[in-house]
Amino acid sequence: MTVRDVLRGKPARVITVAADTPVLEAVKRLREHQIGAMPVVDDRARMIGLFTERDVVWRLAEKGAAILEEPVRYCMTSPVHFCKPDDSIRDVMWQMTYRRIRHLPVVEDGRLIGMISIGDVVKSRLEELEEEARVLRDIVVAGR
Repeated sequence: MTVRDVLRGKPARVITVAADTPVLEAVKRLREHQIGAMPVVDDRARMIGLFTERDVVWRLAEKGAAILEEPVRYCMTSPVHFCKPDDSIRDVMWQMTYRRIRHLPVVEDGRLIGMISIGDVVKSRLEELEEEARVLRDIVVAGR
């Protein structure tokens, strides 16, 4: 299974946030869209960072509530790790585990085309395992 396969089951639109958006407004957008991360884009719509729930919590611990008024550019992860549509789910799982990240933007030909989360990866892997188990059961039953 590839990242492209997983993206087929997700909305095509990627929710992004402008670098100069106040953190509080960005947090409200995360909640509104029920997502845990948004790519941060500059005024030319180029991805320059990733804004995540973890970024907010860590920055709050460092600086306090004043960060809620700061622009997102001061509360984002950069550089951004990303994956490609033809990457295997196993490779993405390894990358997320090794880098200790929960969200990866999906980039194709320099364009942001989607987002994949650790939840998406786990769900797709479970589906793969269920299919493998079904095939093995069918083989066993057919052999009787």
